[in-house]
Amino acid sequence: MSRLTFWSLGLLCVAVEVLGLVIDRRDIHYAGAIAALGIIAVHNILIRAHRDGGAE
Repeated sequence: MSRLTFWSLGLLCVAVEVLGLVIDRRDIHYAGAIAALGIIAVHNILIRAHRDGGAE
């Protein structure tokens, strides 16, 4: 995952979280937070796989 993709998805998640707070919908806010954690997890898995030689 390129840095541009990572940060773009991260900023999109932050925007969803803020939107959830602005319109006072906690479920949207939590969905954005969970999506952000998912992006970080996938990014770490891809980095680990690349480091171990899995992504050639």
